Amino acid sequence: MSTLLLILKLAVVTVLSASLLEALVLSWRHARGLGPAYDWKASAISVVDFLVREYPLRLLLPLGFWLGWMDWLYAHRLLTLRLDHWSGWVGCFLLQEFCYYWYHRAAHRVRWFWCTHAIHHSPNDLNLSAAYRFGWTGRLTGTLLFFLLAPLLGAPPRVIVLLLSLNLLYQFWIHATWIPRLGPLEWVLNTPSAHRVHHAANLEYLDGNYGGVLIVFDRLFGTYIPERADLKPRYGLVKPLTGYNLLTVEFGQWRDLWRDLRSARSVGEALGYLWRPPGWR
Repeated sequence: MSTLLLILKLAVVTVLSASLLEALVLSWRHARGLGPAYDWKASAISVVDFLVREYPLRLLLPLGFWLGWMDWLYAHRLLTLRLDHWSGWVGCFLLQEFCYYWYHRAAHRVRWFWCTHAIHHSPNDLNLSAAYRFGWTGRLTGTLLFFLLAPLLGAPPRVIVLLLSLNLLYQFWIHATWIPRLGPLEWVLNTPSAHRVHHAANLEYLDGNYGGVLIVFDRLFGTYIPERADLKPRYGLVKPLTGYNLLTVEFGQWRDLWRDLRSARSVGEALGYLWRPPGWR
């Protein structure tokens, strides 16, 4: 496990270095009239979001609470996935992907979870730096709740957390807009093309392509949306976020939710603001 932690630490350096390299190349292209300007301020917000989340918040909000529930469920598991055989690792991977799909779908369709996930979608340009803008409130809102099924079905909790980390690491490269469609891989994997659609605010592209590494669950559950040659994605939120105020980026959605809860005229309406899709009113 120490070797894997070292790999993840090296991955952090690689991710930050790759996003900086992309920024320099895209800025160079813009200087020669070959592309749009690179938004350095938005990328700086993403870096600050990442650094605060990964260091002080990781110490203040450890995973212990959710791992405790996962350990309890694993102790009372219905099945056992043997990790001394490749099939056990495949089973853990598929369980993690299945749980991630439903977490990600809920993060778009349930406002309580969207208040955190919207931060990831707030950049008005899609690039590699957007990949690590996740927001600071994920552990408080219960995102790991969706992964409790995995230990119940025999996947060790720490393996699931590791696979989730690798899932998110995989998704780094698919935030690039300059990578074309990848042919037959589009049927199985989450690709840059599929993820461009996911980040698009066009009404035709909303609420689709929730997969992590795989896109097969989107195809299975009817949420796959292909990228169209005749419809260029517009990135960001449906109501674009303007300005570069870090506190507005991190907490603006929560402020708006609080405003709506205060205006609710009934318990049912308040619950709707919390648990129904964003903008249901």
